[in-house]
Amino acid sequence: MNHWLLWPPVAFGLLLIVALIQLRGMSIFSSPAKGGAGGGKRKAYACGEDIKENRVQPNYSQFFPFAFFFTIMHVLALVVATVPARDWSAVQIAAGYLLCSSIGLFILFRR
Repeated sequence: MNHWLLWPPVAFGLLLIVALIQLRGMSIFSSPAKGGAGGGKRKAYACGEDIKENRVQPNYSQFFPFAFFFTIMHVLALVVATVPARDWSAVQIAAGYLLCSSIGLFILFRR
């Protein structure tokens, strides 16, 4: 690297300085805070409802089966789509993978 600006720590530092300048510069375009120091400007918006505390605990237990299904089906499609047409051993491996993944998905959604 012949140029010192291409050195990663220098480039990171310069970009960090530029981002901080932009952050401070955008404050002139933001609306002023009402009601003293900050007011409700930093509160979460809840459709005008005044919320005292945030007690929501997201639960991803219903999301996991769909994410797993999505991942398995896309990997399965990639494996099956890239199998050479005339290679019988590769076709057998892909068929075995298809069988194993269908059994796994059946077990996942049997409830």
